Amino acid sequence: MITFTLWDILRNLLLAARWTILLSLVSFTGGGLVGLGLLFLRIGKRKAFRAFAKYYIELFQGTPLLMQLFVAFFGLGLFGIDVPAWFAAGLALTLWSAAFLAEIWRGCVEAVAKGQWEASASLGMGRLQQMRYVILPQALRIAVPPTVGFSVQIIKGTALTSIIGFVELSKAGTVVTNATFQPFTVYGLVALIYFALCWPLSKSSQILERKLNVAHRNH
Repeated sequence: MITFTLWDILRNLLLAARWTILLSLVSFTGGGLVGLGLLFLRIGKRKAFRAFAKYYIELFQGTPLLMQLFVAFFGLGLFGIDVPAWFAAGLALTLWSAAFLAEIWRGCVEAVAKGQWEASASLGMGRLQQMRYVILPQALRIAVPPTVGFSVQIIKGTALTSIIGFVELSKAGTVVTNATFQPFTVYGLVALIYFALCWPLSKSSQILERKLNVAHRNH
């Protein structure tokens, strides 16, 4: 019978954690870019674009991420497209993240005083110039804490991708458990690794939020 040391178990889990981190980074970056585009559509003047962004956000916020993963993986397969698990996972998480980030950022943009829009308009600035030079710099300061906080949800959301065969941290935990028959040890280490990834982000989000509130009161 093969025996596994604690280091053997931990090493395999850490190797899988690399994929969790990579998928989280890809999803956050891709979601941020798509979310920024949705933000501009959502607050734009064209009714059709606003409606598209609104329904997109409602669709992805109103349906389970698990279902979105199934659609990305199996749905495209119905059209004869061979979809790798990593691509389906990245696509689903990116589109899901975009919906939440767009709405977070919309709230931050709307938190900027209306007088800022009026003042910049009186200077002859166009809509894009207003956003670039006046509104977004102020909204960015407000957006940092909730954005960092949401990144924790993305990391935890990667655990669901195991259902379509993507081998990230939680999937690796199942595989290692089947090999070692030490579920308590394995899943205890999995929990610790997730905590090590998420806690610094959660803490930094809280610190940034406190600093923002202090700066706002002083102002």
